[in-house]
Amino acid sequence: MLRRTTKWLAYSLAAIALVSVIFIIMFDWNWLRQPIERAVTEQTGRTLEINGDLNVKLGWPLTKIQVAEVTFANPVWAKQPLMFAIKKIEADIVVPQLFERHFVLSAVRLRQPNVYIEESRDGRKNWLLDRQQRDEKAQIEIQRLVLDNGYLEYESPLRNTSLKATLSTQQVNPKNAASTDITLFSAQGRFKDLPLKASGSGGSVLALSDEVTPYPLNIDTRIGRTRLRAVGTVTSLLRWTAVDLNMTLSGASLDQLYPLIGIALPRTPAYLTKGHLMHHAQKWRYEKFTGRIGKSDIAGNFQVERGGKRPVLQGNLTMQLLDLADLGALVGMGSGTPGMRPNPQPDDATQQVAEQQSPNVSKQRDVLPKLPFRTGRWNSVDADVKIRAKRIQRARALPIENLETRIQMRDAVITLDPLNFGVAGGTLAGAITLNGQQDPIQARVRLGARKIMINKLFPTIKLTKTSIGQINGDADLTGTGNAVDKMLASADGKLALVVEGGEISKLILETIGLHLWEMLQIKITGDKVIKINCAIADFAVKQGVMQTNTLVLDTGITTITGHGTIDLKQETLNLDLQPHTKVFSPLALRSPIYIRGSFAKPQASIDKTKVALRGAGALILGAINPFLTLIPLIDSGPGKNSECGRLIRQAQQPRR
Repeated sequence: MLRRTTKWLAYSLAAIALVSVIFIIMFDWNWLRQPIERAVTEQTGRTLEINGDLNVKLGWPLTKIQVAEVTFANPVWAKQPLMFAIKKIEADIVVPQLFERHFVLSAVRLRQPNVYIEESRDGRKNWLLDRQQRDEKAQIEIQRLVLDNGYLEYESPLRNTSLKATLSTQQVNPKNAASTDITLFSAQGRFKDLPLKASGSGGSVLALSDEVTPYPLNIDTRIGRTRLRAVGTVTSLLRWTAVDLNMTLSGASLDQLYPLIGIALPRTPAYLTKGHLMHHAQKWRYEKFTGRIGKSDIAGNFQVERGGKRPVLQGNLTMQLLDLADLGALVGMGSGTPGMRPNPQPDDATQQVAEQQSPNVSKQRDVLPKLPFRTGRWNSVDADVKIRAKRIQRARALPIENLETRIQMRDAVITLDPLNFGVAGGTLAGAITLNGQQDPIQARVRLGARKIMINKLFPTIKLTKTSIGQINGDADLTGTGNAVDKMLASADGKLALVVEGGEISKLILETIGLHLWEMLQIKITGDKVIKINCAIADFAVKQGVMQTNTLVLDTGITTITGHGTIDLKQETLNLDLQPHTKVFSPLALRSPIYIRGSFAKPQASIDKTKVALRGAGALILGAINPFLTLIPLIDSGPGKNSECGRLIRQAQQPRR
């Protein structure tokens, strides 16, 4: 009896299974089209229409579906009536995820898709399937996607972006057994309000969220005036989990990358770089790059690490050749600045507005840099970059030989410390701080000049070619302003220069002293050089006005003293020079010389009705207190036993 019951049960189960298999095979899945349409419409509030056949192949863990002629409506706020219209969809549904109420497609193939992706100004997204289009979880997860000859539009007023793209699938080596498919794409439109045009190719399968398989990519894109060409792989196209690309990047200025990468870079001339871009976890690295900025060559490594309060940029930059003109944009030198190549077009709206409002500024004052710094971007990154320029190309009038500095940015405060230049056989070293936390910027400059050779300092002036001697000096200035000219116009501090042991043309000295007899003799017999015992220029700076404490040039035949001001705000000179001869001259007029005018066009004149009656010694003795402030500079420069040291000791002696 038991055996008969067991046999009957087995036959029954087999019959049920056979009937189920026959039912599944013979079942017309098209009967489910309308229930599926109703369910989606009720859930999303948007109409789904299936106008073609629906086929299902059950399986575990993947069930395959095929459906043709599918359309899905957009929400009422969207510009386009349909979110997509697709000729045919083939998809693999991950069945275990359905039990957890997750709809996951491991692979999707879309044939002739027309897709319209849109984001509203208030942040709604048409690809989110809740009725308000705001729930980020209300979307279908697609791990891998194949697009076969499709069209895609993306519209986002919120991001100032509007793109149109076409995609096609092409077989590589179709006659070869190892032939593969690739996806060709092209796009155009605007990205973050910049014109965009792109083209390239990739693998046939878009690894949207595949965290393991690298996706091959070859792309050439232009965004604004920036061009990127890259070949390599990207893992997970949605998350960019890993990147390995050989790339070439070029553009009009590095600061134009800010809308694209969100990191403030300096304003520069046109650039081109080639290097290896890698990304993993929170770290991006641009390795072993080479290229040019303006006429300067560059090489080095950069890395950006995200995940903190703001990105952290670290790197080193080496230049075999630095064209000094390429530094102009960094300090605000634009068109109209002497000695710097002009920029053919302004590269930001701020500059254009400033020029429209003040069209005569560059004509009136065209020496100090005026282009404002973009402090609004400084808080976008912390940075620590070392820069070294081994050889400097510059105008002969600027005898700078090399550059070493370390640029650090922390909480919108930029420091260049140390900042070292080789200048005319000597050094110019110090530090610069720009505090962008304040508006306007608070700036401080501390520089020391040591052992700068006179004959190398002015290589274009013929009369100093035989000059020797050294210049030593110190500057310590603070100021406020969003451009270099504004900082100097508000500067407070001090500036001092000492020249020891130089030589100068005798004709220059006789001309300054208006010694007509000696000038005539030199014209007949030829010029000679006169030793400079000491030259001192000491200024106190207050609110952009440099006021002389001491201005003395002492030689064997003449002492020239001076006083007056240099106005950094108005960029004007107001100096009086008084020559005092040490030798008798039968035709010496000894008139004061007035230096007036702008930095761009200084002018010298004399007062023929005024005669200087005081001797050089009395004037030197009258400068006791100002000289005392220069003792540290003398000690660190030519030394206390030098001619300048002797001159100061003479000034320190009590009057009799």
